[in-house]
Amino acid sequence: MSQNLDREAAVATKDDWAWRRRIRANPATARVYRIGVFVVGLVVVCGGLLLIPFPGPGWLIVIAGLAIWSTEFERAQRVLEFVKRHLRLWEEWVKRQNPVVKALVGVVGIAFIATVLWLTFHFSGIPGFFPDGLESWMRNTARI
Repeated sequence: MSQNLDREAAVATKDDWAWRRRIRANPATARVYRIGVFVVGLVVVCGGLLLIPFPGPGWLIVIAGLAIWSTEFERAQRVLEFVKRHLRLWEEWVKRQNPVVKALVGVVGIAFIATVLWLTFHFSGIPGFFPDGLESWMRNTARI
C-alpha cells in the first residue's frame, strides 16, 4: 500500500497537468474549459487595458491576462513571448545607460503619469474622497 502511494505521489509530481489532460480527454469539457480560460483572460486583459492610463500595474495586469490565455491558446503564447523578450531588451538597454539617461527615462515616465492624471481629473472631475486641502490645491495650483 505504501509503495502505491509513493508511486502515485511520484506520478503526480512528474505530471502537474494531469487534471488538464483529463479535461481535454472529453471534447465537451475541453470546449467549456477553453471558453472559461478565454473569458477569464478577457476580463483580466480588459481590466488591465482600462488601468493603463493610470499609475499602477495596468500593463502588468494585461500581461497576466496574456499568461492566462497562453495556457490554452498558441497565439497568445507567441504574443506573451514577444512581450517578454522586448521587455527584457528594454530593461537591458536602460541598465546599460548612464545615470543621466536613466533619470531622463524616469522623469519622462513621471511626466506621462502626471499628464494622464491631470487630464483624467480635468475631464471627469476630482473624486469626492480626496481631502479638502488636496482638492483645493488641485483646483487652484494645478488648474484642474
